[in-house]
Amino acid sequence: MVCAVRVFTYKFSPPPPPPFAIKADCRLRSLLGHSSIMNSSSRSSPREEVRTNDTGDGCISLQEWQGWGSVSPVPAMVNELVEDLKLLKKKNDAQMNFGGLGGKLKGDFRIQEDKKHRATYQALSDSEKKFQFYSARQIACRLLGSNGYLCQKCWLPLEDCMCSKLKPGPLWHGIRFWLYMHPKDFLRQNNTGKLLWQVFGVQAATLCLYGIAEDEEIMWNTFKLAGRDSVWCLYPNQNTAPKSVQETFGCEFSADSECTQMKANGDRIFNFVLIDGTWSNSAAMFKRLKEHAKLVWGEDLPCISLATGASAMHKLRPQPSWDRTCTAAAAVGLLDELQLLPEYSSFGLDTQAEALENALVVLLDALTARRLRMGRSITRRVRYSSNIC
Repeated sequence: MVCAVRVFTYKFSPPPPPPFAIKADCRLRSLLGHSSIMNSSSRSSPREEVRTNDTGDGCISLQEWQGWGSVSPVPAMVNELVEDLKLLKKKNDAQMNFGGLGGKLKGDFRIQEDKKHRATYQALSDSEKKFQFYSARQIACRLLGSNGYLCQKCWLPLEDCMCSKLKPGPLWHGIRFWLYMHPKDFLRQNNTGKLLWQVFGVQAATLCLYGIAEDEEIMWNTFKLAGRDSVWCLYPNQNTAPKSVQETFGCEFSADSECTQMKANGDRIFNFVLIDGTWSNSAAMFKRLKEHAKLVWGEDLPCISLATGASAMHKLRPQPSWDRTCTAAAAVGLLDELQLLPEYSSFGLDTQAEALENALVVLLDALTARRLRMGRSITRRVRYSSNIC
């Protein structure tokens, strides 16, 4: 939620919170009303068992691939693995069954698939190829298990599709978000990063899957053209001294000539990378970004902090601590902070932040309604002693 790729630390400060944080929390609270909140056990709603009976040629079409939110060509390794899975199914005259958390393969076919692909993985001598194979295998299984079960746009089961309730709108042309997503979060029902391109469109909020070469190439080619001073990353890096959004973008507080350039160049696009994965996976994702940044620009990733503190979006899904928040809420916080700066106050960023918050509420309501219909608990286990919001 890269050399001069800046990294945002979600820094929790005790009350009183900044004025815009109060506004954001109250705005969301009025939207949520008395909606129930989700249990920590509901990170991915278990799906009913899904059996694939695909009789196609084994390939994922470009239309199908990009229908899930991508802008890249179909990844070659993903297509190879999809073909392998379908050939294995045909050879063994077996069904591919998916079910449980994350829609994983189940039954005898899972044992056969695991044996085959473990052998393939171990035969790869290059560590990068092994990593790409791991990512592609995750994506391939999710594509096959979700086809005909999930809505391609909102990633919810078709009977729970929330697309008609979302209100898309434009993002200011000077900002582009990059959702750097872990394969295990791809097609995850309660993922919030997907909301950015659902609201703002895929050119304003672009999906980049971690370990998928085609996606990462598109992202880094864009960064090279933009230059290191036009790329930042939102992530709580504790190893460097953070700067605030105001210190970085607020020209009235800076005598830096770069800030004058930033304000004067109306064609400049700010690229913000949001690391979209569980907190346990995000460290490796951030490390990969840093390593690639050093190769491209020879620079490490400095930090910039968001001053929003604990977000009301902790109600959507549990976080390890109050100073961390979900991907979409981090984007909301950034837009709200930029709106407070005179240089950016005329771009309607507060309205764009509100549109994204509204989408989060729609997602929360859809997931809660599904759990109620299926007779599951919607009471979140309390993790913190502080009463926030």
